Amino acid sequence: MQHGNKVKDAGSERSLMISPQLVKELRERTGAGMMECKNALVSAQGDIELAITELRKKGQAKADKKAGRVVAEGMLVLANVQDQTACVLVEVNCETDFVARDENFKAFANVVGQRALETKADSVAFLLSQTASSGNAIETLDEARQALIGKIGENVQVRRLAYITSKKAPLTTYLHGVRIGVIIEVQGGDPQLAKDLAMHIAASNPKVISPSDVPAELIDKEKEIFLAQASQSGKPAAIIEKMVVGRINKFVEEVSLLGQAFVRDQNIKVSDLLKKAHAQVIQFVRFEVGEGIEKKVENFVEEVRAQAAGG
Repeated sequence: MQHGNKVKDAGSERSLMISPQLVKELRERTGAGMMECKNALVSAQGDIELAITELRKKGQAKADKKAGRVVAEGMLVLANVQDQTACVLVEVNCETDFVARDENFKAFANVVGQRALETKADSVAFLLSQTASSGNAIETLDEARQALIGKIGENVQVRRLAYITSKKAPLTTYLHGVRIGVIIEVQGGDPQLAKDLAMHIAASNPKVISPSDVPAELIDKEKEIFLAQASQSGKPAAIIEKMVVGRINKFVEEVSLLGQAFVRDQNIKVSDLLKKAHAQVIQFVRFEVGEGIEKKVENFVEEVRAQAAGG
């Protein structure tokens, strides 16, 4: 997905018009300096994602940490059928934590979660088109959402959902407050193992189950970045290659559930824990409120200082 305006080449770098807003967004996401961000955007023809990659290669970005920070507000809702063979996880967002604690907002979010389970929703669009109750009500969830916006004065969105089913083993769920939710299917072992793994996923945020599941394009992208960073060390090519291989192996383990150290015992890997219990993770999903959403953070102290300095 591209952000901002992608600038077309008009024959020279000077002809590229990079908006201040795009530079500001890149600075907020990477922590790099203004000129570094502007130059990166010029080089990337206005493509902010490519500019982030280039900045990481040069070591000027702070590992794109700010791009993943959670700043959007809202809550997660978990709902499941009685025998735990079907569960749904839904994220509903609002603008402020004040509204996230509002009873009207929470009531709407819970209705959304329950209706997602009842209708076996496979998309947000389908879910919002459904009636707000299983009775004879004519109001849809989207109409209820719009009414809520008018009542509380903030934008409200149903961002995403995951409807998970299992025919072989009961699903296990874990909700940390209302901000992190996990659904996992574990075959073998016992209920406590499944609960421990759900909590581990909530804490460690793996992207896939096995190292072999990590997409090749993601590995290639990280390898390109690692290679560019290692090349700046001035070490021989053979040493650099070993450094890159080591970092890629570490990266693959860090983003895969089986490669991670178990959160309750760092001396054992999740793969070894499962092997000992003769168990297997079949699937999992993890949501965190606001992950991947950037939200403007107001610095009122700096704003007042700027106004005072200006006169």
